Amino acid sequence: MSTAIPAILPAEVEIHPGEHPTGHFLGMTWNLDTIWVTVVAGLIVIALGFWARGQLTKKTDDHIPTKLQLVWETILKEVQTQVEENLGRVHPYVVPLAVALFFFILIANWIEVIPTEPNKNIHLLPSPTADTNLTYAMGIIAMVSVWIYGIRKKGARAYFKHYMEPYPILLPLELLQDLLKPVTLALRLFGNIFAGGIMIALIGSMVSIAPLDIPIGGFFAVILSVVWKLFDTVFLGGLQAFIFALLTVLYFGMAAAEHDEHSDEHSDDKHEAEGSDDSTPTPELAA
Repeated sequence: MSTAIPAILPAEVEIHPGEHPTGHFLGMTWNLDTIWVTVVAGLIVIALGFWARGQLTKKTDDHIPTKLQLVWETILKEVQTQVEENLGRVHPYVVPLAVALFFFILIANWIEVIPTEPNKNIHLLPSPTADTNLTYAMGIIAMVSVWIYGIRKKGARAYFKHYMEPYPILLPLELLQDLLKPVTLALRLFGNIFAGGIMIALIGSMVSIAPLDIPIGGFFAVILSVVWKLFDTVFLGGLQAFIFALLTVLYFGMAAAEHDEHSDEHSDDKHEAEGSDDSTPTPELAA
């Protein structure tokens, strides 16, 4: 005997994590959707950059800066001020790098809200940050930049020496901590964006809900999909972009702080030595 219970339950959903349309080149498998959406997001960032540059350099008749110039300069100045107040002076390219990462990740996360589904099995503009290949690449680029920055600031010998401080026995833990930083950067971003895609699939399964043969599932699925898209893609997508950029700046600040601490110690020792020399009376003064 059939019952009405299955009618009020969502349909079974098959979720296949990590599946992408792929191509093969040079003996490697390439996730095509990740590649083309990354290119699209990158082109959007570049286009916005050239447009903003044109607006910032526009000469007005009254020689008053444009609104965009005022807003952009205010944002960059505020970011630079906050970084220097909390982390000290860092390399001039750190803030532009963080801002560029923020806008690229933001657009890569938000691009998924564009409706580009010619059929239910294909989404032409999925968020590329839901693929670990992209997030690992960005995490590695960010951390390799931090390591190069630290080596240039302290020198190779002094930089690698800090792995053995304060005790040489901590060398494996210090190395593991540094090697895990790009992994945590990548997985944090990937996990949040990928989980949002799973939630959309689960909400879509509500279409089949029809208690007492009343097809209300489609209505609730549409409403929840819109609400979740706005919350997950717009809010959480922006938050994850901010966190990735913030952690990148913090890692640069930590590398600069270690260098400044060593520099301060050497300068303090030097001043103490000079002070002790100055306090010693010369023979002429003693006479």
